[in-house]
Order: sequence, then structure tokens, then C-alpha cells
Amino acid sequence: MANPHRPLTTAEIERKDYLTAYLDKCSEDELIEEVLLPLFRQLGFSRITSTGHKDKALEYGKDVWMKFTLPTFHVLYFGIQAKKGKLDASGVSTSNISEIHNQVNMMLGHEIFDPELNRRVLVDHAFIVAGGEITKAARNWLGNKLDGAKRSQIMFMDREDILNLFIVTNLPLPKGALPSPPRVHGFEDEIPF
Repeated sequence: MANPHRPLTTAEIERKDYLTAYLDKCSEDELIEEVLLPLFRQLGFSRITSTGHKDKALEYGKDVWMKFTLPTFHVLYFGIQAKKGKLDASGVSTSNISEIHNQVNMMLGHEIFDPELNRRVLVDHAFIVAGGEITKAARNWLGNKLDGAKRSQIMFMDREDILNLFIVTNLPLPKGALPSPPRVHGFEDEIPF
């Protein structure tokens, strides 16, 4: 797998700029469906299931659940709690990170049904993914609120992680991230036949 921390080529930097602009304007559902799901498929996760935001009653803190098979054929289950913007725990407000805290507790405590095994399983690890920055204050606040066992189950991915992984895995950009084709002056109103 390509190293997401290596220097990017000029073409990759251009693609990263397009994806950055897309992340600035996309919805949370678009972040999940158009960016995260293809990314995690490319990274080798399987049975990626998006709960969607239409029926939040059955979400239990997970926007997505998926599994990863180790080379030993043991299976680990992952849940993703995704937020479109920045996650912070500033002195003014901790509302967004405290909401994540509640959702992570639900995610790690609620079983999911794996139809391939025909049984219920618990999520082993939780990804907290933000389309913006996850501040150090937010990471520390959440780490202090969770006990040691749960803290070891949490992984963070912020905008820079998403961008670099998406670009170095050479995934096609979402349709909304592609630049508009240039229009030829003088032919805009002409009928093409």
C-alpha cells in the first residue's frame, strides 16, 4: 500500500485540492457515501454497511460498520462515527465532542448483526472521522472521559488523513469534486445536431 505521508506529485496535489474543495461543500451523507465508503473498500475492509441518516433510531452511534479480516483469518469489527466539520473541545463549548462521546459509548456497547456469520457481534474498534480538523483538545477530552479499555478502541481520522489516504490509493474523485469542463466561447447556445 502506498504511504499516505510521502510527498505528493503535482498531479496528486491538484486532485487533493479538488477533494478539499469538495469536503468544504459536501454534506455528511456525501462524505460517508462518496468518500469514506470507497476509501475503506480500497483499504481492504469488507461488509461495509452504511446505516444512513434517514432512520437515526437504529444507528446506535454508528454511521457505518464494517469488518476487516486479518491474515490469520480472525475478524475485527469497526464502527465509524463521521462528522462533516471540525471536532473541538474548546472552553466555550464541548457540545460536538460530548455528542461524539455518547455515540462512541453506544457504538462500543451495542451489538451488530453479521449476516455472513448469522450472529450478533460487538464492534471491536471505533473510528471517529471528521471532514475537518480533530483538535488536540477534543482528542484529550474524549480520552479523559473514556476508561482505559474503551480508549484503546478509539482511532481518529481527520481531514488530512482522509485526503492523503484517498489520493495515494488513487481512488477516482467523487463526481461533485471534478472540475467543470471548459466551455468553448460562442458555442454555448448552439444546438449540437
